[in-house]
Amino acid sequence: MSPPTALGAPPFPRVRMPRRAGLPRRTAAVAVLLLGALLLLMVVRLPWSGDLGMHAAVLERLRADPVHPGNPLVDEDTPSPYYSPWTVALALVARATGWGTFGVLRLAGLAGLALLGTGLAAFTRTFGWTSGGARTAVPLALLCGLLLYGVVPFAWSGMPGLASLSLTLAYPGTFALGLSCWLWALLRRARTAGWGLPGHLGLGFLLGSVLLVHQFTGVVAVLGVLAVLLGTRPGPAGAGWARLAAGGVVALVLPLCWPYYSFPALLGGGGLDPVHRALYGRATERFCLVAVGVVALGARWWRDRRDPLALFFGLGATVVAAGWVSGHYEWGRALPAMLIPAQLALAIETAEALEGRGAGGERLRRGVPVVTVAALLAGVWAQAGVLSYVLRRDAVPPGLREAPVIALWPRFGWAVAHVPKGATVMTDDYYALRTLPAYGPYTVAPAYPDLFLPDEKRRRDATRRYFAPATSRAERLGILKEYGVRWVLQKNGTAGLAPGDPALRKAAQGPGGRVLLEVVGR
Repeated sequence: MSPPTALGAPPFPRVRMPRRAGLPRRTAAVAVLLLGALLLLMVVRLPWSGDLGMHAAVLERLRADPVHPGNPLVDEDTPSPYYSPWTVALALVARATGWGTFGVLRLAGLAGLALLGTGLAAFTRTFGWTSGGARTAVPLALLCGLLLYGVVPFAWSGMPGLASLSLTLAYPGTFALGLSCWLWALLRRARTAGWGLPGHLGLGFLLGSVLLVHQFTGVVAVLGVLAVLLGTRPGPAGAGWARLAAGGVVALVLPLCWPYYSFPALLGGGGLDPVHRALYGRATERFCLVAVGVVALGARWWRDRRDPLALFFGLGATVVAAGWVSGHYEWGRALPAMLIPAQLALAIETAEALEGRGAGGERLRRGVPVVTVAALLAGVWAQAGVLSYVLRRDAVPPGLREAPVIALWPRFGWAVAHVPKGATVMTDDYYALRTLPAYGPYTVAPAYPDLFLPDEKRRRDATRRYFAPATSRAERLGILKEYGVRWVLQKNGTAGLAPGDPALRKAAQGPGGRVLLEVVGR
């Protein structure tokens, strides 16, 4: 029998690596390299469908004034939770090198990809009994993390799927999730190797950084830390508890000392539940393939009631379910705490089956890899539409051209070529609100809920009134004057001041009937 594992999991007999594991391991490694190359192309391309404009706006404000950047979307001097250590560091790089905002976002995407990939690999290795098993489990874990979701593409910040990462690599959530994976891996090592106080203080600093960089991912990180601690055998002794407590103090103090925004204020919520209700929609289509991983988790839990992955999943499921029941839909952002454990569990169980180890007979061990491959192939097809982000349609393999894909957003280069940085634009266009601030302009109403903006409701009401058909010309002119509006972006035929109004001058015509108007008189 093999010696007891350091982390307390019940060992299986150590056997010689069968030859059948070599080919699947090499195949998985090649698949990871191909998907990694695809994601590198995404870093270059930076497909735009989501919050990329918000993060670009944050860098624009920090580049202009790292000390007092103001609100990233509207012309107000307010704090913002988007000003994190990571975005401040990126802005300082931009100022030091002279790189443009989108060049720095590509750097952020590259860093996030590297950190997430190596972090998932490091966390997976902590569950391996042999070096051969780890070499098999790691590429499988990366494949499961990218592909094991559902039959329709799903993208959200902080979610590690292929479709999601293709659109969110440059987001702080990706960087924070990579930090979290390293945190869990290092914590498992710390508990087994008996790290001293400095190491635990460093882990606390890492957790505090995750909380600042992306608060929702910070919740996932905390759940993972709890699962690791609950699943570690033996549990902490007196000195161990003291070291953990010291690390916890660091994790709490760091966000409290951050000068760019009040971290405790975030606990009051910010009207984000309506935005996140969509996380609970179409769950079967989006996550049905994860069920295979849940079965693997069940097997692990049956063998060991304190399995860290099973505990991690249970904690995540509790938070997500509580969000659904209570109507606090933003708690659905704890989804990675369900997805990642299930994906890693399937990868590890498959690696053990390929090595001829694990519970069950030979027939079961042969069946596990077959089921895993089938689920991964289904995931490939479901997310193959991302190829259209970097390839022309005729370059996409014929069998994948009809794969579902998340549509990219329209670009507004035609408008920002005329609007200077720092100018305020009046628009109610969904895409313009979320795109224009990326290049330096402000909008009257913010595109996203903002806890720290006291007149958010008033700004939204002003935008609604400006474009309401019954609003008089005098009231519209008053709104433009009140908010210092220099430009109006609207669609032809919509309410608002007509393009031929003497107070406006047509500056540019864009696609989709959009028109940019300069305010020349009030």
